[in-house]
Amino acid sequence: EILLTVSLYGRSNKNSATHTTISSFRSRDNTRPVDEITPLSVTEGAKHSRMTSINNSICAGEDLDIVPGSHLAEGIKNNDSVNKSATLAVDKDASAEFTDATFEEAMEIMQLRDESEMPENLQGGILLEQTYTIEPKDLNSFLFGPNSKFMKDLAELQGTTDYQETPWTWKCMDPPCLTSAVSYTKAATKLVKAVKATEEQTYIKADGKRFAVMVRVSTPEVPFGNSFEVVLLYKIMPGPELLSGEESSHFVISFSIDFLQSTVMKSMIEGSARQGLKENFESFADTLSQHIKPATSSELEFDKDKLLAPLQLDHQSDLELAIKYFCNFTVVSTIVMVLYVLLHILLSQPATMKGLEFDGLDLPDTFGELITSAIIVLQVECVLDMISHFVQARMRRGCDHGVQARGVGWLLTVALVEGKSLPPVVSSGFSDPYVVFSCNEPPSVLDVEVFNFDGPFDLSTSLGHAEINFLKHASAELADIWVPLEGRLAQTCQSQLHLRIFLDNTRGVETIREYLAKMEKEVGKKLDIRSPHKNSAFQKLFGLPPEEFLINDYSCSLKRKIPLQGRLFLSARTVGFYANLFGHKTKFFFLWEDVEDIQVVPPSFATMGGPALLMTLKRGRGLDARHGAKSQDQEGRLRFQFQSFVSFNTASRTIMALWRMKNMVIDQRAKLEQDQQDDGKSYVSTDDAESIMNIDDVALSKAYSSELSVDLNSLMEIFNGGDLEMKIMSKVGCLNYSSTPWEDAKPNIQERRVRYKFNRYMSIFGSEVVSTQMKSPSIDGNGWTIDDVTTLHNVPFSDCFRVRLRYDIQSRITESWRSQCDVFVGIEWLRSTKFQQRITRNICDKLAHRAKEIFELAEREIPSAKATSSD
Repeated sequence: EILLTVSLYGRSNKNSATHTTISSFRSRDNTRPVDEITPLSVTEGAKHSRMTSINNSICAGEDLDIVPGSHLAEGIKNNDSVNKSATLAVDKDASAEFTDATFEEAMEIMQLRDESEMPENLQGGILLEQTYTIEPKDLNSFLFGPNSKFMKDLAELQGTTDYQETPWTWKCMDPPCLTSAVSYTKAATKLVKAVKATEEQTYIKADGKRFAVMVRVSTPEVPFGNSFEVVLLYKIMPGPELLSGEESSHFVISFSIDFLQSTVMKSMIEGSARQGLKENFESFADTLSQHIKPATSSELEFDKDKLLAPLQLDHQSDLELAIKYFCNFTVVSTIVMVLYVLLHILLSQPATMKGLEFDGLDLPDTFGELITSAIIVLQVECVLDMISHFVQARMRRGCDHGVQARGVGWLLTVALVEGKSLPPVVSSGFSDPYVVFSCNEPPSVLDVEVFNFDGPFDLSTSLGHAEINFLKHASAELADIWVPLEGRLAQTCQSQLHLRIFLDNTRGVETIREYLAKMEKEVGKKLDIRSPHKNSAFQKLFGLPPEEFLINDYSCSLKRKIPLQGRLFLSARTVGFYANLFGHKTKFFFLWEDVEDIQVVPPSFATMGGPALLMTLKRGRGLDARHGAKSQDQEGRLRFQFQSFVSFNTASRTIMALWRMKNMVIDQRAKLEQDQQDDGKSYVSTDDAESIMNIDDVALSKAYSSELSVDLNSLMEIFNGGDLEMKIMSKVGCLNYSSTPWEDAKPNIQERRVRYKFNRYMSIFGSEVVSTQMKSPSIDGNGWTIDDVTTLHNVPFSDCFRVRLRYDIQSRITESWRSQCDVFVGIEWLRSTKFQQRITRNICDKLAHRAKEIFELAEREIPSAKATSSD
């Protein structure tokens, strides 16, 4: 087995010859030590010329020696002389030691010419991500500056020997960059002998606030060491402002494995290298925290109201928006030109008619007048278009369809800032997206789904989806995060959403006590709150946020090809396992909501003579923990088996209770939502009852017409609230259908209320429907007319319209056993919206299809219902 441990370089005052590696940054030709070529000061006006000279000198191989602390000669005569040579102060007897002064000045040189973007994290994963209470510039000097005390302490802790380090030198690239080389011997472990390693560090960005250092590590003495290199990327960026007002630094280390040649041992090399890196950088993080204090959540300033303030645009008055919209050069210049022309007309005398002019027609007399008139007309037209757009925008302004919560407990705030590169789905090349957020309780995962809006009954084309795991993102990252969307369309366009997410627990430790109290009833055993020290160790072990609390942990064995003894950690949102076998660590966790099934495996030889618990995850879930899975079934679900518990009954009761608690929360939430829908809107607005009298004011179009082989009285049963109506409406997608009895409203007019909910096939929103129906005899007395005013709830733009339906059901005079059915549909617009035509088309098409289904089902079900009743 290959156990590769790669150390961050140790540092000392000893220098070594330049070593060679094999990357794009490996070429050591045309390099000069920084302390030999770095100019330290120059007049402000000559900075650009100085940089041009230095860059040319570096790549040309000129000898530019500088004593640390020396200065460029004051004044540079001209650019030509600068390009040929630089006037430098030289001291041959000065020490060549690389000092802090030259390092800081080299950073200034890079800052002057830095135009590169901050690189993305490497694909292998993140080894360390932490915010520290120090400025980025100081953290960069602390880690990568000469004579770093941190590197000495780290080397001593890791037992690294034979440090040799070269000074930072300029490499001839476009643009030139700083490089340094380090070689050392990594201490032997229980399974691996001491190995030599070489590193090449290269600054790829340094703008004074953001720093990125690429490190390539070569370990040729390990098995297959010549076939790969480890690449590390250190990124130092400004972090959030601390409550004290001081700056902080966001420090991220990522890695990847660069294979120089193909090998059948690729997967083993990747696994061993990943394990060694994680262990190594755990000690790196511990040592760094002893020198620089990591920022805690209580020290970070996340002023939610301040961050969300720029998004609160609805509070601006029409006057403020008008001033902001019309204060531009086009409007101001048009007003000035019009006033100037009006003043000119008032001061000018009427001219005599010339050319083709006659009374009432005054033509331009020169080309200048013609051009001036054309310019004024174009400006006025542009301003009128702006006024028209502004008025239309104010008329079409909708309401906030977001859900705002206030109370105690978990409070999740999600602000959608912007979308980027969303895929078009219509011929016009644009989309009208809306975003659906859903979250569980306790909040662990936020599901994000982006759809294209094409009406309340549209099946909604998915533009992309994403999943945000709160346990894998720091609060600073969630406060301003770009989320890449998954899905065929989204990945093609590289779609992203910009979100601001804030997760707060307003009750603190009370939440833990209440949760444990519920768990005690399920487990039948007293559960105590774990100590802050043990909770902190648990959070640090799995990289969990501070609000995650440990409920219990058990010693057990993980079933794999070779059983692995370790500990199982249980919390409110996660299941974690940790084992350390002769220095080889296994660690993973997954969410309770990812668990689809838990089974008790009876005792057998395979389970070491005792019972075991088999956890099956949902398909596509827990992929980060796949290395701990026992197997994967035919459906692609991961299976984890835990056995050899000290007390199986206690552990199994706790595990099953936590899993049932999570499922029960989801079921209770769905039931609560259903109860709220059943009880919260049991009334019908009086506006609906009054507007039904004015249905003739709305233009209705015929959506469906058919002649049925059912008599009039039998067909009217589908509007009488009986079993036949309930059966037919449930088959056409109406859930929880209920209706009140018909009541006399006026002479020969009856009225009733109907409530139901569309299923997901009818509407992706699960729209709730409240309607008022009025039944009256037809004019000729040979049938019935039913007028219906329908209001949709919980759909976009539902406050902008109401749906009008009219059912005309007539009995055929010549054939009384047949009926003629006509259905008319219309939309009453309460507010204007740019989606008016799209919504109208979608509603009319869907309701026409539903009417066809209703009457076709009635034609089939009524005869069978009669036959059943006669029996």
